[in-house]
Amino acid sequence: MKTETERAYRQRILQVLVHIQGHLDEALSLEELARMAHFSPHHFHRVFRGMVGESVKEHVRRLRLERAAHRLKLGDQPVTRIAFDAGYEAHEAFTRAFRAMFESSPSEFRAVHRALPLPGCPSGVHFDPDGRVERFEPQPAGALPMEVKIKQIEPMRVAFMRHLGPYEQVGETWGKFCAWAGPRGLFRPGATMLAVCHDDPEVTPADKIRYDACVTVDESFQPEGEVGVQEIVGGEYAVVTHHGPYERLPETYAQICGQWLPASGREMASAPDFGVYRNSLQDMAPEDLLTDIHVPLKPLTP
Repeated sequence: MKTETERAYRQRILQVLVHIQGHLDEALSLEELARMAHFSPHHFHRVFRGMVGESVKEHVRRLRLERAAHRLKLGDQPVTRIAFDAGYEAHEAFTRAFRAMFESSPSEFRAVHRALPLPGCPSGVHFDPDGRVERFEPQPAGALPMEVKIKQIEPMRVAFMRHLGPYEQVGETWGKFCAWAGPRGLFRPGATMLAVCHDDPEVTPADKIRYDACVTVDESFQPEGEVGVQEIVGGEYAVVTHHGPYERLPETYAQICGQWLPASGREMASAPDFGVYRNSLQDMAPEDLLTDIHVPLKPLTP
């Protein structure tokens, strides 16, 4: 059974983790984060490493490099721009750090991942007789019908419990979160249950994948122990409804990001995507499940 002190520590570190993931483009000083967690810098550094498994510097560096890898896979930004956004002023330093984590240069990583066919989709990759990629033709718009709507989403305040590990194992976290939130009346009429997926399983190590089981709350709710509070960023989102089992959600994500997005002329924003659960396994068979996938979009430039 967790002590009150342990619950307080988890809550304070969780607050820092949420702040870091929302401010990766900013300078994140140890002193500032320590003040936020109400620790001295010396003690905060040790507490953070002990509870998170990596130092603050290592954590921030990894998140920035993983975000860079995601942008290389899905975007067309120059490598130099992606390097700068990851906190590297020199292209060479970024390349060294990227190679150390992903065992390839940024350009090599982009070429390989752009050439891979989407899971469960007709392949647009053409090979020469020696098995090397000869050319890549993205699937034409409409090859896989998707009803994508662009919606303006207002910011949402949510209570959440974080899962660390493979997405296939989030059921235990949801069970624990529901057991905590239900008796407190958080699943009230009008509340929205959703999940925030922070990481790409092809980029982030399985044991470090972050997933937040969430329910919307009002301003009166305060964090407690393992349950934190964060704000889902408002703005324009591409929204598509996934029909069927949760195990097939990656296929729909691949279609909207790899087929619809390039054809749309829009670019993804740096905010995490999220899924809204319109029903649940308690009430429906897996084939009747409905999940609204929300992918954040950068504003259109005039």
